[in-house]
Amino acid sequence: MKGLLKLGVEITLFSINPLKHNLDVEDIYDPVFDQISFHSFHLDTGVNVYDALVNIFSNKSYNVSRFYHEDAARLLEDVLKETDFDIVQFEGLFVVPYLDVVKEHTRAKVIYRAHNIEFDVWERIARTEKFSPRRKYLEFLSRRLKVYETEQINRFDQIFTISEQDRQSILRFGCKAPMEVFPVALDFEKYVTDPSKISFPTLFHLGAMDWRPNKEGLEWFLDEIWPDIETLNSELRFYIAGKSMPEDFFHYDSDNLVVEGEIFDAIEFMNSKAIMIVPLLSVSGMRVKIVEGMAMRKCIIATGMAAEGINCVHGKDIMIANTPDEFYRAILQCITNPKKWREIGENARKTAERDHDINTITERMLVIYQKLISA
Repeated sequence: MKGLLKLGVEITLFSINPLKHNLDVEDIYDPVFDQISFHSFHLDTGVNVYDALVNIFSNKSYNVSRFYHEDAARLLEDVLKETDFDIVQFEGLFVVPYLDVVKEHTRAKVIYRAHNIEFDVWERIARTEKFSPRRKYLEFLSRRLKVYETEQINRFDQIFTISEQDRQSILRFGCKAPMEVFPVALDFEKYVTDPSKISFPTLFHLGAMDWRPNKEGLEWFLDEIWPDIETLNSELRFYIAGKSMPEDFFHYDSDNLVVEGEIFDAIEFMNSKAIMIVPLLSVSGMRVKIVEGMAMRKCIIATGMAAEGINCVHGKDIMIANTPDEFYRAILQCITNPKKWREIGENARKTAERDHDINTITERMLVIYQKLISA
């Protein structure tokens, strides 16, 4: 939105504000919100056991249907009647249930911006679930989600994907709509680094812990990898930060592990640490935190799955590790050779500037908007 506003685009934002991730809109101090028309609807999207059981006997995806509410649809209808929109852009799959409302009340061109391939995330989560009944239900949810996701894709005038991998996946769905790749965009004026503040040797992980892949991956790292890593250097510290931190992480038996929970300033937190650990095992799309870490000149050690969609090269601007042994060797290399992690961090910043600059990306996006409007 910030990039488009600089180009003179008038923006209205309609947002679902889920109870689980509820944000008090009075606490939003971003100047972008002073320049747009902003509407939000508070909605409890939590899992309800009764609704989940009833849903089994329907043909709807429970993952998606939880985000639809008739009162939200009526509010959106009022917004659509107030303004003659040229473009309505759907950010992610969970607002797509409101597509019928948009099509009924405006002649605007509709764009779907796929944040990831949602059913793919759930398929991967199901594969890692060890409890058989839960795994069966997760497989059921992912099948329902796949049907919904693939059915909706051709109802849009344009598709934006986060990565080339996602574009190829959507093509395999039988997508007929035109597609363009628009990766995560960053305003690099925000990502200012100060090498004098970096503490070494330090590792860190930053991510919301109410997102299952983050919790799952971090548990794997702490159980399978960290016990060997912390013996490498008595001064080595591993910092974990993120909202909704599970209580058991605070009681993990390790003197070298520092669990900070939710932090006030993510940029300052990243700036003060040396090596970023991203041990994700079940994701799709593009990890914003990795791109932000690259912008902050961090040496990032991540699984290949976590780095999916990012145009990076192992050993040059990132380090890829998929097994405990690979993580061990990568971390050992970094803490015994500081020049290595600094070099990777510098290359990471250059890659991020090349591929994720907000101005370049929004200028391209505006060209697509103009073509759709004039078609």
